Amino acid sequence: MALSSQAVSDEPSSHPWDLASDTWVATDALERTLPTSDEVGLPRANKTVGIFYFLWLGRHGERGPYDISKILQADPTAIDDPLNPNWGPMYAPHHWSESLFGYYVSDDDFVLRKHAQMLSDAGVDMVVFDVTNQLSYPESWQALCRVWDQSRREGNRVPKLAFLCPFGDPNKVAQELWEQLYQPGNYEALWFRWEGKPLILADPGRISYGLTYDQHEVPCEIQPNVPLGQEFVTDDPLVSVGGTFPTWGTSDAVVTLALHEVNVKGKLIRSKRFADVVDNAWLMLDFEDPLPAGQYYLEASTESGRIGWWSTRKNTIANGQAFEGSIAAEGDRSLRIVSSDAEGRDIQNFFTFRKPQPSYFVGPTGPEQWGWLEVTPQHAFFKTPAIPEQITVGVAQNALDGKLSVLSNPHSHGRSFHDGREPEPQDRDTTGRNFAEQWERAHQVDPPFVFVTGWNEWIAGRFDEKAPFYGAGPVTFVDQFSQEFSRDCEPMRGGHGDNYYYQLASQIRRYKGVRALEPIASSQITMDGHFEDWAQVSPEFRDTIGDPVHRDYRGWGKDSRYVNQTGRNDIVAAKVSFDDKQVYFYVRTQQPLTSASEPNWMQLLIDSDSSTGTGWLGYDWIVNRRSAGPEKAVIERNVGGFMWDSPKEIVMLVGQNEIELAVPREILPSESFHFKWADNSIQEEQWTDFTLNGDVAPNDRFNYRAVFK
Repeated sequence: MALSSQAVSDEPSSHPWDLASDTWVATDALERTLPTSDEVGLPRANKTVGIFYFLWLGRHGERGPYDISKILQADPTAIDDPLNPNWGPMYAPHHWSESLFGYYVSDDDFVLRKHAQMLSDAGVDMVVFDVTNQLSYPESWQALCRVWDQSRREGNRVPKLAFLCPFGDPNKVAQELWEQLYQPGNYEALWFRWEGKPLILADPGRISYGLTYDQHEVPCEIQPNVPLGQEFVTDDPLVSVGGTFPTWGTSDAVVTLALHEVNVKGKLIRSKRFADVVDNAWLMLDFEDPLPAGQYYLEASTESGRIGWWSTRKNTIANGQAFEGSIAAEGDRSLRIVSSDAEGRDIQNFFTFRKPQPSYFVGPTGPEQWGWLEVTPQHAFFKTPAIPEQITVGVAQNALDGKLSVLSNPHSHGRSFHDGREPEPQDRDTTGRNFAEQWERAHQVDPPFVFVTGWNEWIAGRFDEKAPFYGAGPVTFVDQFSQEFSRDCEPMRGGHGDNYYYQLASQIRRYKGVRALEPIASSQITMDGHFEDWAQVSPEFRDTIGDPVHRDYRGWGKDSRYVNQTGRNDIVAAKVSFDDKQVYFYVRTQQPLTSASEPNWMQLLIDSDSSTGTGWLGYDWIVNRRSAGPEKAVIERNVGGFMWDSPKEIVMLVGQNEIELAVPREILPSESFHFKWADNSIQEEQWTDFTLNGDVAPNDRFNYRAVFK
């Protein structure tokens, strides 16, 4: 049920603070510039982008972090040696590398808020949470909803959300989401709707009402000839019953479930043998004709392989009793009781369902299916035949020879895969050729929905050659492995940096179109520190509200913590005006400005030639790098790297939360230029400063573009 401490979206923002981020300009580290409306046209209706988002960081243990890239850099032979001491335990999560935000956990408020900002700025409309592993991660999505809803209530645009449920048996997860999020109406303003209803990616034929006792405290191993069991009572007709069973990473176990009347000695109703059980699978006995309400006994026995039954030492099931053999045992087993109930029909009627297709190769087998990841050329998924509704776009795919494989195989479909082959190591690069090829196919099909995989997966469990995947080796990682063989768009520390983020933004613009840039409508500005004359100037260049950096939260692993308190002034709006002698700049903050004597205070960076080929990150001029006297500022010209010279004093007037300054036209003679405001951001003199520190307007590498009429 819903937690009473949850915030509820009861203050919908009908007029969000529109940043017009599709008009921002940016050039990435590969000198690729974002397209404008002149290149891709004006916005097109009914074009939606979703991205696969992961909630699991820190939810499957936090030993390590074990960074595969660092392990192999220290010892390249470790890839062939599963006993190498640098590896974490078998099946333990390993990071393919480090996020720009560190080895974070999924409930870090700073990271969550930054994700909402970055995804919205790039044009992402919604996120699809991965809950395919029979875990719904309520602690993670509740933290995210709390942070994103707060940002929304402040006026910002944030992505909407939906869930991708387990492909084979979505019932348990869908039921949890219904009870905890949708039925009580929590965070309703964040729900993504399709065809007028909240979207859920789940097989509707496998959804029914039930009670779930998800006991993942003790993995009780089932011994041959000593079955484990659980008595339970249902007040409604019984449609299905089962439990969740650990196999400790193996996939060769055999277990038989048997349902008896009343208790361990009761009459056998039905049994079913399950072979090749995968780890933590939910196994269910289904009944075509519902059984009557009453007391039953579910038993699990094994004949081969290693398998257990997840349990708890606590008594959580009313009128229930766990058994080991014929002897009553402490606590209760995990249990899923599915009954024929009106609430099941409520769930069916509440959502727009799209059945997820797990295969990378098959495509749709019927209407109202969606994919999540495919190899090139991707299929068009549809509701009405011959009318595309959805297509997938992936950064990389764990595929090989037309089969599901592992990304630790050097011939799988990595980031550089294109034209049907994975290049040799010396021919790989960080331009995202696989991603670009998949986007090219999406542009050809041009459906109303594009599903991108993915944003922030980061980890994968370690397996060996026994892993049930084609192309496994002595050390195997399925979904993530290295910089080349991974599929996250979130920026990384080092490596390709933020290349894939700006590639994502660029392709979204090509898919959705871009608003035309509004030229500067100038007005006479009197430098008097009163600011009223700025009201007639347009456009207003806007920035995210409430985003100065304040971070103090645990990271992954023991004694790990990330602390950054560089956030200070919250820059929310800027303007530019001009006359024959001066170019005037205006900036406004959300709260009163801090003292101008503080370091790195309210700096203005100007790219006067609109080129990253000159200046520091393209910036040819900087204002306020060094302090001046009252009502003055210093503008300096870049002379290479982060070196500045030729200081010149200019007029700058400061109000309670506003600043205006004037730059001589001989310094800025061009009819257009790029600019950025930054407060306490420049710490390391790297592009990462604009993402990790203080506040900048606009965000990250983006710049505003001023064009004079």
